[in-house]
Amino acid sequence: MRELAEIEMDGHLIDSQMLTKVLDKIMDMGGEFEIKNFRIGLKKNDTSYIQITVTGEDGDHLDRILLELHALGARIVEMADVKTEIAPGDMVVPRGFYSTTNHPTYVRYQGTWVEVEHNHMDCLVVLEDGRAICMPIGHIKKGDRVVIGTAGVKVVPPERPRQKTYFEFMSNDVSSERPSCELVRQLAEEIVRTKKAGGKIAVVCGPALVHTGAAPSLAWLIREGYVDVLLAGNAVAVHDIERQLFGTSLGMNCGGNAISGGHRNHLYAISEIMASGSIKNAIAEGKLKGGIIYEAIKKGIPCILAGSIRDDGPLPEVITNTVEAKYAMDKALQGVEMTIMLGTMLHSIAVGNLLPSFVKTICIDINPATVTKLMDRGSAQAIGLVTDIGIFLPQLVKEIDDQEAHPENLLK
Repeated sequence: MRELAEIEMDGHLIDSQMLTKVLDKIMDMGGEFEIKNFRIGLKKNDTSYIQITVTGEDGDHLDRILLELHALGARIVEMADVKTEIAPGDMVVPRGFYSTTNHPTYVRYQGTWVEVEHNHMDCLVVLEDGRAICMPIGHIKKGDRVVIGTAGVKVVPPERPRQKTYFEFMSNDVSSERPSCELVRQLAEEIVRTKKAGGKIAVVCGPALVHTGAAPSLAWLIREGYVDVLLAGNAVAVHDIERQLFGTSLGMNCGGNAISGGHRNHLYAISEIMASGSIKNAIAEGKLKGGIIYEAIKKGIPCILAGSIRDDGPLPEVITNTVEAKYAMDKALQGVEMTIMLGTMLHSIAVGNLLPSFVKTICIDINPATVTKLMDRGSAQAIGLVTDIGIFLPQLVKEIDDQEAHPENLLK
């Protein structure tokens, strides 16, 4: 038996293409719609409002459609308070629980919309003392009040602004043919603006950054205060330290030439740090005098090194428990406004899963699949540039330095 529901949306529905996405989704899923009320904003900053009747083949079909529309910002017109059920055990969730997106989310509780705190994708929402808390399944405890279904839940996807730049939201295509000089300039402007406004910037990087010779550029960014959080793995630290102690990375010198016996140097680097007890101790002893990790520790910024099964060593500061590493990364990312991902697929995807959709995210990688997979895993706000980070990062540093020397250019 056919069933229907009334949904509504508001915001910049046309230029953000949200309305098009909603109508396409209804038709793609075999549903039908009828627009009951449509009020279009007449001025530049005016929002629009629409009310739509959605029809499904039966109740289950309609529920599947509404679940997809909910993630696009649609909500039931007559919204009741959110529904909850009690978690029956630690890490055991009630059936039909609400699974979060990475968009800003609100739940209706006692007639008032309450924002979900620290919201990111693939988690649950727990009500506690009038607060709505985004909680990963690993933190669910027996007795928690878990939100069930989409009733009383409102999602607000970020809208595309009218002024389109390479770094505006929802311009998330992947290209190796973008004008890179302009892209570097705009990213530099965004970094400088973010820092001048007191915002936090996170950098996620892989060992290719060291191998391509871009490590001094990242070290400069950290030293000059443009990086507030550094997320990486054991390999980044090992090869960064290898470069500082032995002048090689993966056994090759700065000119890209293999050194006799150089393939052992990263193991010697690990041994030297282990002999000191930690990277911090190696710095205090004067053994380690530069590099990415050196600058991060000297600057005192959070530097989360997450381990993997492939690691040699690992170094003492590496968090080898992956669950603990994830929670440490999540904590360090709180309050971040911009994330720059450099030459790492696995870390980029992992960090992307922890970011809200309003965090500006750019992924630089020589492999276009890195950016594509990042977006496919839910980080729809990410935009990417397919290029060599060994070329890109030094250009970015030069542009930032030039803009700091000539701040009047930011107004152009």
